[in-house]
Amino acid sequence: MEPIELFSYWRSSAAYRVRIGLNLKGLPHRITPVHLVREGGEQHSAAYAALNPQELVPTLRHGDRVLQQSMAILEYLDEVFPATPLLPGDAEGRVRVRALAQLVACDIHPLNNLRVMQYLERTLQASAEARTQWTLHWMAEGLAAMETLLAGHAATGTFCHGDQPGLADACLVPQLYNAHRFGLALAPYPTLQRIETACLALPAFDAARPERQIDAG
Repeated sequence: MEPIELFSYWRSSAAYRVRIGLNLKGLPHRITPVHLVREGGEQHSAAYAALNPQELVPTLRHGDRVLQQSMAILEYLDEVFPATPLLPGDAEGRVRVRALAQLVACDIHPLNNLRVMQYLERTLQASAEARTQWTLHWMAEGLAAMETLLAGHAATGTFCHGDQPGLADACLVPQLYNAHRFGLALAPYPTLQRIETACLALPAFDAARPERQIDAG
């Protein structure tokens, strides 16, 4: 098998979801840390920008192919390595899982990632309290919608869709890590908490936790 290298930052939720996907599929890979804060951010170096012109993580190198964007990377892995699929086999199931995953990846996460926080602080001069309230507001709004979509739905099982973890779970767990980190009260989201507990009991999710990464701290 061609080598797989993941350029990652321990606390990046986008990189976290790709780590989960690689682990779920049992794909051997090497982690190359990219520190997003040290010395102004290693992602802004010329060498890394040549790999990822957005200067973001994750980037995945598979053989001589260089891939950007976590959701595209996960779907690529699902197509190239179809064993242990991250998406259901039926069209209705796939659209449901993609919608749940994109609720996190497109609507919650972009509003509270590092570069947004840095812009609020450095350019708009928002206070720490204002930045925290911004983060909590958008997390709460998105997670409330996800709780509604999952709670009581016939397709929700042990995990977001049925009894095998997949793409939606790989997105949900990192976002809940952020929710814990920022102190969001999670009592209104019992279904999300239940799914998180089930996921983190699995080795694939446990090994992907930020605190278990070689660059943690």
